[in-house]
Amino acid sequence: MRKRLTMTAALVLTLAAPGGHAQEAGLPDLAQVQAALDAHPSVQAAQARSGAAQAQARALARGSHEVTFQGSYMNRSVTREGTYDEFDAQLMRPFRLPGKARLDKEIGSYGIVAAQNRAEDARHQAATLLNDSWWDWLGAAEEVRIDRQAVANYETLLKAVSRRVELRDAAQLETDQAEASLGAARLALQQSEGRAALARTRLRAQFPTLALEGEAPSVPVPVLPEAGIAALGQKVIEHSHEIAAADAAAGGADASAARARAERTADPSLGFRVFSERSGEEQGAGVLFQMPLGGGHRRALADQAEAEASAARADAMATRFAVTGMAEADMSEARYRHAAWQRAREGLKAQMAALLKLRIGHKAGEIDLSDELLGERQVHDALRQEVQARAEAMRALTRLRLDAHAIWIGDPAERD
Repeated sequence: MRKRLTMTAALVLTLAAPGGHAQEAGLPDLAQVQAALDAHPSVQAAQARSGAAQAQARALARGSHEVTFQGSYMNRSVTREGTYDEFDAQLMRPFRLPGKARLDKEIGSYGIVAAQNRAEDARHQAATLLNDSWWDWLGAAEEVRIDRQAVANYETLLKAVSRRVELRDAAQLETDQAEASLGAARLALQQSEGRAALARTRLRAQFPTLALEGEAPSVPVPVLPEAGIAALGQKVIEHSHEIAAADAAAGGADASAARARAERTADPSLGFRVFSERSGEEQGAGVLFQMPLGGGHRRALADQAEAEASAARADAMATRFAVTGMAEADMSEARYRHAAWQRAREGLKAQMAALLKLRIGHKAGEIDLSDELLGERQVHDALRQEVQARAEAMRALTRLRLDAHAIWIGDPAERD
């Protein structure tokens, strides 16, 4: 009994002092996180698309106009005159009208910016997945530790009650009650061990390079950021790659619309032609000129590009609304999760204080075993609620810092 009293008092002392660097505790090593994010398929795919956008920009800068060669050879036979060798050859190349090359380069530049920001956003999404999976594992592992301690407490209690029954100082009913409580605690332990194993499996499946050997770290005490939640929320908007990508896509769509309007006047083609007839008796050379005459088709394409540009601008505004809403949600969740954990901690301390009295009273014979078992179960439930609230608070605070590019992603100089 004394051992259980000492353990409970230690838990109360642990909960009383948050600690100065608890906010950084519990997170995986930064180098491992960077390697895990680099190896994630979604990040690699987005980086490949960024390379494709750079290649497309080079192609747009050069233009699609190429030199075309065309030639023919004939062997002509004329009655009573003989046989003649004849040929002709021509080179033709279209030329972009003034302003079109500039627009093509502008479209390519916007494409690169959009693709690079989408690549960074893919890294952000992978980091968010890592954050959620990480706290799922740590929270479940913390529950396992609590359930193991509960099983140990009930086993100690059962031994004490069984000894009292042997000494005829207690009824057999108390042994049955203690065994029932122990069975329930063992069931809870098996369930929490299963959840922890499942969370670890999911984390390893998504991030196989992340080192997960040994026992999961303890869930640290959540600490509000020194700069304040509102300051981090503002950085969520300022550093959003979603907004940057959407703005770049809108700029590219505007440039594409301008390019489509310019394309209503088709590009001319210039060329050079040489020919030889009647085995060289007739020879010639000349300059060729070709100019398509645009019509309704080009006008419709220009209207389509203008409508798509309007849609892209609206999408960019919607993205800004969504990111602003996400920042507000991040701040609200961080505040209420932290407050909920504080209430859970206060409730746990009160339950522990009550359990101490129940244990002392039962040992003195003034409290029935059923009352102590009820107190044990209530403390067990309060411990689980506290660790769940603590894990959710850490998840929310880390998510806010992640969205603000304060950890793992973004410019290293701007991280915490």
